[in-house]
Amino acid sequence: MSSAPISLPVNGSPIKFGTDGWRGVIAADFTFERVVRVAAIAAQILEEVYGPATGSRTIIVGFDRRFMAETFAQAAAESIQSVGFDVMLSESYAPTPAFSWLANQRKALGAIVLTASHNPAAYLGLKVKGAFGGSVPPEVTHRIEAQLAQENPVGSASPGKLEKFNIWPSYCEMLRSMVDIARIKEAVAQGQLTVFVDAMHGAGATGLGKILEVPVQEINSDRDPLFDGGAPEPLPRYLSSLFRLMRTHRRSVNPGLSVGFVFDGDADRIAAVDGDGTFLSSQILIPVLIEHLAKRRGFMGAVIKTVSGSDLIPRVAKLYDRPLMETAIGFKYIADRMLENRVLIGGEESGGIGYGTHVPERDALLSSLYLLEAIVHSGLELGTLYRRAQDQADYHFSYDRIDLPLSSMAVADRLREQLKTTTLKEIAGQSVVDCLTIDGYKFRLSDGSWLLIRFSGTEPVLRLYCEAPNLAQVRDTLAWAKQWAEGV
Repeated sequence: MSSAPISLPVNGSPIKFGTDGWRGVIAADFTFERVVRVAAIAAQILEEVYGPATGSRTIIVGFDRRFMAETFAQAAAESIQSVGFDVMLSESYAPTPAFSWLANQRKALGAIVLTASHNPAAYLGLKVKGAFGGSVPPEVTHRIEAQLAQENPVGSASPGKLEKFNIWPSYCEMLRSMVDIARIKEAVAQGQLTVFVDAMHGAGATGLGKILEVPVQEINSDRDPLFDGGAPEPLPRYLSSLFRLMRTHRRSVNPGLSVGFVFDGDADRIAAVDGDGTFLSSQILIPVLIEHLAKRRGFMGAVIKTVSGSDLIPRVAKLYDRPLMETAIGFKYIADRMLENRVLIGGEESGGIGYGTHVPERDALLSSLYLLEAIVHSGLELGTLYRRAQDQADYHFSYDRIDLPLSSMAVADRLREQLKTTTLKEIAGQSVVDCLTIDGYKFRLSDGSWLLIRFSGTEPVLRLYCEAPNLAQVRDTLAWAKQWAEGV
């Protein structure tokens, strides 16, 4: 299975934080020398920002299951310890949201998590989480970048303490407390609901089984730093085994309700598969979750979507009289709104969903539990719940996204300059009504459809998104965009 080309860094290239953390190619850009420096400086900036409010000297350090992630985490922890901070270092892999939650729970300065999330196997990364339990805002990562351009951090005459801990028991217990766990367990135990999981060899492996304490059928639970030659991203092209398993189960066993969940590499993103083997992206899951949380659970607060989110989301929010907010892509922008407002749910097209009932962080395991709760409370599968939401909102548009690998970041810069200097008046036969530039270029077209052209912050990849009245038109519009990009 092919993946996007790897753009190796130029010697001395600066460390830049993307939509959620710094990521780089292992041994080329992501090296021990750089990691220990970033970790120490990030700890010092976290103290400057959150120390006055917390009075803490503690940093949480965690990691996922990527190649040498635990070794990089150990090096980061020792570096943080050497500049005078106490460190709690995870003794095993765990989901990134677990470490975010613990930072808030323990009133720590924040967390440093060694993960490259959904990126291909060659990458590793470092995420910085704040004391509030979510990704630090851009002004904090800018301060880290600025400090990296200065002198090296100075070691402390009094190094901090380093202790190891197991986060899984407390994290699982917290998640159980947030849903109708007894009813979910009963439905699974009695065979009324069959649950499948594709862990994508990532940090969410065994997590749902630990929480439910009843059997779930999990695949790709083993550690494979090569991710079967693909990437731990919850997209259909990586899920052939789960599709096959669930369709075979439906044909041979003819069960009642069933659902499959897919977690990305650090288990902060989610997708699902319906009982008949149909892929359900977060564009489908978010409307279902809005209905469940607003109608059945009675939770209040605003709905937050990114610019790449489906237009069905604001329509369903309006059905339940919930205000809507829209942000740039990247959950840290949603988290900013969650810190300032009462929020029901905040979600992004790529699978990150967070809740006002939790820390301002996307959490795939919590999303799976709320979705299980929606199934057992309604007696309906997720696809049926989604179609009902479409009918109630009178909105039946189709959606898709493609990622176009580019040969280098220089090509991305050329395309970006073309969009900046050239006005597109027509796209795939539809006139352009307006263009939103909050994040990339989102073109609204005359028939109500839209096309978003956006650049990855961590890879040489062009992301193309479209929503249109039917799937054929979506594909035509994406094909037009791909041809445009290749012709520049």
